[in-house]
Amino acid sequence: MDAQTAGKTGRTLELLHSLAYFVPETEQELVAAGLEPGRMIYFAGRSAPLGTPPATVVTSTFYNFNPELIGSVIPRAWELAKPSEIVAARYRAIDAAYVRLLGADVTGSSDMAEAAELVSIAARNIPGVEGRPLYAGWASVEWPTVPHVAFWHALTLLREYRGDGHIAALQTADLNGLDALITHTATGIGFQKKFAQTRRGWSQEQWNEAVESLKDRELLDRATGELTEDGQDLRDVVEDLTDDLAFAPWDALGESGAKRLLEIAAPWRAALVEQEVFPTALFGPRFGEMR
Repeated sequence: MDAQTAGKTGRTLELLHSLAYFVPETEQELVAAGLEPGRMIYFAGRSAPLGTPPATVVTSTFYNFNPELIGSVIPRAWELAKPSEIVAARYRAIDAAYVRLLGADVTGSSDMAEAAELVSIAARNIPGVEGRPLYAGWASVEWPTVPHVAFWHALTLLREYRGDGHIAALQTADLNGLDALITHTATGIGFQKKFAQTRRGWSQEQWNEAVESLKDRELLDRATGELTEDGQDLRDVVEDLTDDLAFAPWDALGESGAKRLLEIAAPWRAALVEQEVFPTALFGPRFGEMR
């Protein structure tokens, strides 16, 4: 298995992790734990394993959000609910969401147990926490025993490990958080522009200023705003480096293990898409493509 194939495997499975940000069970459980509905659910829910981090730490690990948006709910969230209670609520939400969306026959199946074991092999072979703060936080959470929750937990470790490495790759490419968001949106693979801008909390003025800077760097076309050849090349370098930095755990699982994992889990991914867990109107025209 090479790094690019491993990266494709991880990104294919990512929706089975990221459903946590879209299913209603997450907000229900975290509000019941004491948080306020809305943006606080995402920021506190994802950063709670770090303890009670200030807004600056959450900004650094999440990278492409407006710091002012994060500061509007962090650290106030820690006054409303203990991080340990938030983490526990999030796992209850995942448990319920998986059963509702896939069915108890799937979550209790031998296939789920096998998939959980396979993805856990990869996650347990992540080399270490050095330079991977968000992964390190989630790695401190006790490993679940229920197979479908363990499956999500392992995917989460792999996702956050990859994400920490992706930030390192973006910084190597001299793309700050907003630059990264704009150039990724321009590929058509991520969120649509309006959703990306509002969801990440950037004003039109801030967005336009960053776009002009990227045009000055000849990464965006001055007339169309699309990626230039240099811009696409830079995004490719970022993705290649991200794949390289996330390769070790998938290499430990091996090509046959990864192939079997995809064989089992691909129908579950398709079931989430079919049930419109992820609103397609929010995503660019090439959503679902790897790069």
